[in-house]
Amino acid sequence: MAIQKTNNAENKEKEFALKKKNYILLAIGFAIVILGFVLMAEAPSADDSVFKEEIYGFRCITLAPMVVLAGFVFEIYAIMKK
Repeated sequence: MAIQKTNNAENKEKEFALKKKNYILLAIGFAIVILGFVLMAEAPSADDSVFKEEIYGFRCITLAPMVVLAGFVFEIYAIMKK
């Protein structure tokens, strides 16, 4: 009886908290967050004295933060999924 208890305890110690599917979902969520930050970035201007209006465009101000937030929500889902 004592041997079975120790074997079960050893098996539980070797188990990971997350499964392979969770790690795949975490990688997808990380890619979504990176995509959001790439959308937020603007190309550098050749002349720093010229102000670029596209920095206040829909992509940088609205779309990119929503994509980053969606990526973080997806990360929470990936961690919680059984």
